[in-house]
Amino acid sequence: MNKYIPLLSFTMGLGLVSSAQTPEDALRSSWNTSAGTARTQAIGGAINALGGDITSLYVNPAGLGFFKTGELVLSPGLSFHKSKSNYLGNAAKTPGAEYRFVLGTSGVVWGWSNPRDRATSKAFSIGVNRTANFGGYVYYRGENSNSSASEQPTNEFFQFYQQQKALNPNLSDAVIVDRALNADDVSLSTKMGLYTYLIDIDSSGGNKRIVSRAEEVGRVMQENEIITRGGVTEIALGYAVNKNDKVFFGFSLGIPIVNYERDQIYSETDATGIANNKFNYSRYTENYRSQGAGLNAKLGMIFKPKEYIRIGLGVHSPTFYGLSDEFSANLETDVENVFSPGQNVGSVDARTFFSGADPNFTYDLMTPAKFILGGAYVFREVRDVTKQKGFLSADIEYVNYTWNRFATVDPTDDPNYFTDLNSTVDDIYRGAFNFRLGGELKFNTIMTRLGFAYYGNPYENPDLSARRMLLSGGLGYRNKGIFVDLTYVHQLIRDINFPYLLEAPRVSNFAQLNQTTGQATLTFGVKF
Repeated sequence: MNKYIPLLSFTMGLGLVSSAQTPEDALRSSWNTSAGTARTQAIGGAINALGGDITSLYVNPAGLGFFKTGELVLSPGLSFHKSKSNYLGNAAKTPGAEYRFVLGTSGVVWGWSNPRDRATSKAFSIGVNRTANFGGYVYYRGENSNSSASEQPTNEFFQFYQQQKALNPNLSDAVIVDRALNADDVSLSTKMGLYTYLIDIDSSGGNKRIVSRAEEVGRVMQENEIITRGGVTEIALGYAVNKNDKVFFGFSLGIPIVNYERDQIYSETDATGIANNKFNYSRYTENYRSQGAGLNAKLGMIFKPKEYIRIGLGVHSPTFYGLSDEFSANLETDVENVFSPGQNVGSVDARTFFSGADPNFTYDLMTPAKFILGGAYVFREVRDVTKQKGFLSADIEYVNYTWNRFATVDPTDDPNYFTDLNSTVDDIYRGAFNFRLGGELKFNTIMTRLGFAYYGNPYENPDLSARRMLLSGGLGYRNKGIFVDLTYVHQLIRDINFPYLLEAPRVSNFAQLNQTTGQATLTFGVKF
């Protein structure tokens, strides 16, 4: 399993890589914006201290303690995604928006009061929520005269070649190549490059050299297209207690279900315009799928020192995932005029090195804990909610992305792989604060809402600029036990993407991504 895909595979990034676990897998599972009902999304997700919404299951379950009756909620939605990129000074954008159905927090809450003391109550809830949406499209291209994705696997084969020659100087080149193609400690990327002669032993000019045909031409056009689908759907159970309408405690258990798929095409093409220079193009295609489920817990408390002030504290445990990944990959290379005419295009599938089957592997992932502090001010806070005039609510959340941890479940795996992988996570990422702010004004049965959220940069290197910013607004209607909420959230995402990484002190190029997503959510609810 992972012994076939050593650490080099993720230090190379996406181009020509074998799809083992990578630091990006951890970030994908932990750097996510809040989701919820239309009401929660309209106020930027700032629900931690406010309560009174089924979304409290996923933020601060103490908020369920505000329910004293039952409520049934359904929150369908529609989202779209657009992207712009800049790579090596070349700008590109998606040709159009792609629309997808999403599901905000939906479920049931049962609340009941002490018949002799209405100020004491309990609540139980079961809900489902799309806590992460992986749908997206990334495309960029640019001309590179500095490096190639084949540089790292070429270096790996050079080191392997040197080791073999040191053990037995009489070994032929053909034997060494054959050993590399069958070695457990040589990455899939290197094997595919050797098989298609992208990586070669060049004896021209009387000097034997290990070369990358792409690097030899001096200038290549690099192009990367990535399409992602799926998300995390979490089923949760929660329970809360209300003590004298003053202190609220809550607890919830979540079962997140992961479904992620990525299609990628990465290519390098000779940009010199020179024919017969032994390289025309290489094209790597991949389909990667990851599925699994996890378990987490959330604890929360809300305190009302005054009727109109609420202070909330939410703590999320790490999520413990058991994941299963599978991928298919193909590398095609045209080394023009290296061989006889018509025989210069080589192609190899990853199955060639995995006994004819698509590579698959299982592992565990632990994502970071979260700590949320929130406050809310309710205008004219009274027990009769129909007389309340609105509120302001704010949350601050801390997440340390270096707390992501991978672990093997296969005793045949090399434990050093996961040790190095977790060390790389420590080096790449850092802790970050996230902020959410929102408010509502109520006009009898009609409500208007606005919200804002900011999710900080998870990368340690200050040159890697990333953030997520959400602007939201919505309307609500409540009358005679029925409510309808409509919200639109506009999300601006700034992120980076490396087509491949180079070993220090070499400088790796990356694409700057500016992505826009929009989501409209409509929540229907009825009290009982």
